[in-house]
Amino acid sequence: MRRLNAVTMALAALRHKPLATCLNLLLMAIGVAMMTFILSASSQLEDGAMKDANGIDMVVGAKGSPLQLILSSIYHIDIPTGNIPAAAQLEMAANPLVAEAIPLALGDSYRGFRIVGSTADYIRHYGGQAASGVLFGGTMQVVLGAEVARNTKAAVGARFAGSHGLVAGGEVHAHAPYTVVGILQPTGTVLDRLIVTPVASVWQVHETDPDEPHGQVNEAEHEITALLVRYASPMAAISLPRWVNSQTRLQAAQPALESAKLFELVGVGADVLRAIAAIVLAVACLSMFVALYHALEERKTDLAILRALGAAPRKLLLLLLTQGLALALGGAVLGWLLGHFGVGLLGALMEGQQNLALSAWKVDPQEAWLLPAALLVGLAASIVPALRAYRTDIAATLAHS
Repeated sequence: MRRLNAVTMALAALRHKPLATCLNLLLMAIGVAMMTFILSASSQLEDGAMKDANGIDMVVGAKGSPLQLILSSIYHIDIPTGNIPAAAQLEMAANPLVAEAIPLALGDSYRGFRIVGSTADYIRHYGGQAASGVLFGGTMQVVLGAEVARNTKAAVGARFAGSHGLVAGGEVHAHAPYTVVGILQPTGTVLDRLIVTPVASVWQVHETDPDEPHGQVNEAEHEITALLVRYASPMAAISLPRWVNSQTRLQAAQPALESAKLFELVGVGADVLRAIAAIVLAVACLSMFVALYHALEERKTDLAILRALGAAPRKLLLLLLTQGLALALGGAVLGWLLGHFGVGLLGALMEGQQNLALSAWKVDPQEAWLLPAALLVGLAASIVPALRAYRTDIAATLAHS
């Protein structure tokens, strides 16, 4: 009963000062929201990136930036470094250190979604299975990732022409339309955002384009964009990249190494945001302390009367502590909701750009410490005013009132 009375009185006191209460709630919510946003977004982006790169030990492409090669060939969020001879696939596949070499041929898109020339092994690598239709069996046939199908509303049997370039707005290859033969089930990987067709389809589109200068193209002159390589043994990690980099036109990039560099760069920004969020929480603690202290000064006569009427000192202590904890709890819950709303909003924006997907309500385990941390802030802010209320001198306070 005493605990219920303390809670009721604490909430009444908070309602008595609505402006100060809202300010403290807002400060606490902003700090918790920033922490929630950072933890959830960074965790999902890192998990998604790791999932997309899983099982790919090395990417072989044209010489240039290794990070650019990784971003364009695995995550499909950058432009390729160039093309390499298609014969490199046969040479790589014949190497005993290579377990698998999946070709990629890039360059075109449809409504902003990339058209990737590859093999069925690329689809199988990401666990892709047909939700409707079948996997491609010939040139100019495509299968759509789940997100592509959802956004374009294309169904099995639909025909469309790709456009030149990796973003929407390029010249349309109207002379060579593709036919949709399958739609893939969601995989939660980059495959969901891609249109996959045989490599020969990409060659055929460009070799038969009347607007592009070309002559008779020999098979030896065919090019691809990159190779996704899986090692056959641990020894390959030592010697294979060195051998690839010694070739005139080839470059080897290791996803694990380049991704670590990327996460390190991103991590610096995340650390800065965490520091800002911690400062906001500290300001919230200070603001809450000032508000509770002033409230105590304004109500010390009322508290003394309560003591005179028989209220135990611990009741006043509990009253002030409950106020601080109630503010902290309310701010933490509001901040957590705002943080996940922000993640969902960012995910919607990124989905429109066909980048990495974010889910609004995917909770990171690290978020579990946010509520105890917020309550600790509330407790720290209220402990001094609470102790002062506990030590209230009834006679002295009433004599000066």
